[in-house]
Amino acid sequence: MSRNVYGVGLMLFGITMLIFFGMYFFGMNTEYFSNSLLINAFLLPLVYVGGAYYSVYSIKKQGIPMGFKEVFGRTFKPMFVGGFLSVVTMFLFLNFADRDAKDLLNYQYIERQKTELNNEYEKAKIGMKDPEQKAELERNYQNRLQSFSPAMIEGKDMFSFRQFTYYFGAIMAFYVILSVFFASFFRSSIEN
Repeated sequence: MSRNVYGVGLMLFGITMLIFFGMYFFGMNTEYFSNSLLINAFLLPLVYVGGAYYSVYSIKKQGIPMGFKEVFGRTFKPMFVGGFLSVVTMFLFLNFADRDAKDLLNYQYIERQKTELNNEYEKAKIGMKDPEQKAELERNYQNRLQSFSPAMIEGKDMFSFRQFTYYFGAIMAFYVILSVFFASFFRSSIEN
C-alpha cells in the first residue's frame, strides 16, 4: 500500500468515517454541532497531514528521487480521494439515512449563532456610555435578531448539496496548500 496513493486515500476515508460515526454514535448530545466543529477544525486536518506524510515518506525512505510534481501528486491524490469519498458519504448519510441528525445539527448551528450574537451584544453594551451609540447598537442587534425569526430560518439547511459543495471547495484549498508545502519541502530534501 505504500506505493499506492489511492490505497492511502481509502485509508484516510476509513479513518474519517470511523471518526464521523464514532461522533455520531457516542457524541450525539447537546454539544454535537460544537464537538463536530472541533473535530473538523483540529483532528481531521491532523489525520490528513499524517496521511499525506505517510504517502510521501513511504517512497522517500526507499530512496526513490521525486521532484515537485511527483511529491505534489503523492500528497494531493490520497487527500482528494479520502476527502471526496468522506464528503459524499456524509452528505448521503445526513440527507437520506438520518435526517434527524441533520435537523439536530442545523438546530444547534442556529442556536450557536444566536448565543454568539447575544454574547457580542452584551459585551458591546457594557463599555458604551453615549446614548447614540447605544441606540445604534440596539438597532443593529434587533435587525440581526430578525434573521433568527422562524420565517427566516425555516428553509436554512447547512447540509444541502450546495453547502457541501462549498465545504468541499474549502477542503480542496487546504489540500492544495498542504500539497504545495509538502512538495516544496520534500523535493528540496530529496533532490539535494
